[in-house]
Amino acid sequence: MKILVTGAKGFVGKNLCEALKNILNGKDKTRPNLKIDEIFEFDIDTDISLLDGWTREADFVFNLAGVNRPKDTKEFMEGNFGFADTLLNSLKKHGNKCPVMISSSTQAALDNDYGKSKKAGEDLIFSYGEETGAKVLVYRFPNLFGKWARPNYNSAVATFCNNIANDLEITVNNRETELTLVYIDDLVEEMLNALEEKETKDGKFCKVATEHKVTLGEIVDLIYSFNSQPKTLIVPEIPYNSFAKKLYSTYLSYLPKEKVAFPLKMNTDDRGSFTELLKTEKCGQFSINISKPGITKGQHWHNTKWEFFIVVSGHGLIQMRKIGSDEVLNFEVSGEKIEAVHMLPGYTHNIINLSDKENLVTVMWANESFDPGKPDTFFEVVE
Repeated sequence: MKILVTGAKGFVGKNLCEALKNILNGKDKTRPNLKIDEIFEFDIDTDISLLDGWTREADFVFNLAGVNRPKDTKEFMEGNFGFADTLLNSLKKHGNKCPVMISSSTQAALDNDYGKSKKAGEDLIFSYGEETGAKVLVYRFPNLFGKWARPNYNSAVATFCNNIANDLEITVNNRETELTLVYIDDLVEEMLNALEEKETKDGKFCKVATEHKVTLGEIVDLIYSFNSQPKTLIVPEIPYNSFAKKLYSTYLSYLPKEKVAFPLKMNTDDRGSFTELLKTEKCGQFSINISKPGITKGQHWHNTKWEFFIVVSGHGLIQMRKIGSDEVLNFEVSGEKIEAVHMLPGYTHNIINLSDKENLVTVMWANESFDPGKPDTFFEVVE
């Protein structure tokens, strides 16, 4: 299959083309039935003469070309109708009745210059489908967000993510304003579905199946919480396939170099160090413990808190003893054979570095973040 993508350097076009290349090059094996032989990438700076040959050879056309922020309003019609007309006439010239997808907007239902130009493009392609018998797919996209979207252009989410990530001011006129949003990966997934004739229909139009309705206030509050994470170490609750998960990925794509890495507070003493890595809102915290050769750490117990100790480097001994009992449970651990050991509630426990040369490095997870006001930690030696 040969695929023509117009507007290939735009936000949607770039994401779609990279997804198509992953399939073409065998990097994405999730669609074994989709065979891609060639991708024709057309954009505003492409030699227009190439369009003639590509419209002759294409087996599927994604028309993502369009104008959002013109210097003159007449450019709306030229970019959103005029180019579509050129494209479709070139397909007709070659008698190529391959499927054609066109990206429209929910604003096509509105009475403004942009909406009118999008509506004209819709009418044009529907007429083309009736005239030629070619399959046409018209998508009315709402607000889009995701990596590579251009900030301060036509995406409020991109602007918020970019500005907050770079410590710039943002303006929110009404926190209660609700947006209907589509994430770029969900959109690309739908485009790949369309290639396999599995598009999501919505009357005579098509749509991306997954949409998110979120207020401006909810969006900026989430982004600010992401931005504060290096200071608080708290990762907000991010359920699978949730808006928060997609927004966090989007936010990270705008981080400047100086924020990609951030320091962690190492609590050091003669025994080694203890460093909190991440805290979650509902699922505890992760830490790294480094013990110097011959050092014993721990010697305490918890009523309700439980932990996992995972030695990733070195050679050590974890010991536990049930409070009120003399029996000691011994677990020899090593970075050569990584395993997780439960620290049981009601058992005092320690960890001993058995090496006389190497540090013992332990990844620790506790089911709750440490609360200095209620530490639930009581000193008692194991033996």
